[in-house]
Amino acid sequence: RIVPADEWRHVERGLEQRVRALNLFLHDVYHEGKILNAEMIARELVVNAPNYRRAFVGANVPGDIYIHICGTDLIRDDDGTYRVLEDNCRTPSGVSYMIENRLILMRVFPGLFRENRVRPVDNYAGSLLKNLRDLAPPGRDDPTVVLLSPGVFNSAYFEHAFLAQRMGIELVEGRDLFVDSNQVFMKTTRGPQRVDVVYRRVDDDFLDPLAFRPDSLLGVPGLVNAYRAGNVSLANGIGTGVADDKAVYPYVPAMIRYYLGEEPILDQVRTYMGWKPDDLNYILENIGNLVVKATNESG
Repeated sequence: RIVPADEWRHVERGLEQRVRALNLFLHDVYHEGKILNAEMIARELVVNAPNYRRAFVGANVPGDIYIHICGTDLIRDDDGTYRVLEDNCRTPSGVSYMIENRLILMRVFPGLFRENRVRPVDNYAGSLLKNLRDLAPPGRDDPTVVLLSPGVFNSAYFEHAFLAQRMGIELVEGRDLFVDSNQVFMKTTRGPQRVDVVYRRVDDDFLDPLAFRPDSLLGVPGLVNAYRAGNVSLANGIGTGVADDKAVYPYVPAMIRYYLGEEPILDQVRTYMGWKPDDLNYILENIGNLVVKATNESG
């Protein structure tokens, strides 16, 4: 798909605006809860969501940034308008395929790239590594960054290995790390090495068996305590899943207006919410023309 520069500038501005609002929303719902008190979003939609982590209410994260890597799905409707289909704020994947596709295109259609000013994508790994290193706890001048993967049986393992290699960092599994005195260490042939930043591709539930699912073999026991103590940084932060819940999605434009005082640059897909009587009637009458998605709300 060829995206002209003017269209891309519009999309880029809209995505930046959106992720700023989502980060402010996450900080708010884990601290003051102003948007909930103002009844801009129903409180039960947030606090009853399974990815809302009550244990992290009041916990601070570096720079107040929860979403360091966001995967936003876009569509174009019949009149060419870009619309956001959904946000992926937990452990988004797919960027490696974009980079590999670009390499293939450059080999197959070299003239296309010689004759046109195509924006490069090969700087992604370097930009990501810089952002990850900037998350390191204070006093760590040469921070150690690792990519935490569930392992070879994960569907996105190719990407985990690809990005770790491109960034020049270690690709690790939970068994490769351990926590001592609220500090995270990596097992190496030269002995334990302290880890400062974990780019984690493991979901919250499996991240630490002492804090979440006790049967998880993918995580690192004690990682959450080290995170809360400020001795290690995680990307993305814990609890970000509440921001990409299908029940919260319809309210993102309201978040943008509330936190940023701006009108949304990108439109969304029109969404009907089944818990509203008028919307439910419309859904039932037009079910054959709609995509129906379950929310993550529990309770």
